[in-house]
Amino acid sequence: MQTLLIIVSILLIAIVLLQSGKAESASNVISGGNDSLFANRKERGGELVITRLTILLGAVFFIICLVIGF
Repeated sequence: MQTLLIIVSILLIAIVLLQSGKAESASNVISGGNDSLFANRKERGGELVITRLTILLGAVFFIICLVIGF
């Protein structure tokens, strides 16, 4: 079970790093320009797949942690 947890953890880290940032440039991060951060943007194609995969891997990670804990 711990091996499965390690595999899911590595996949979760990799998929989170693949996600595109919400800030368009580094200057927005530094200056705090968050006007487009909460804009209603629709994800399409690859972004949608990555987002759904992140949610799925997060849920699997949580469930495995609960199972190992009990």
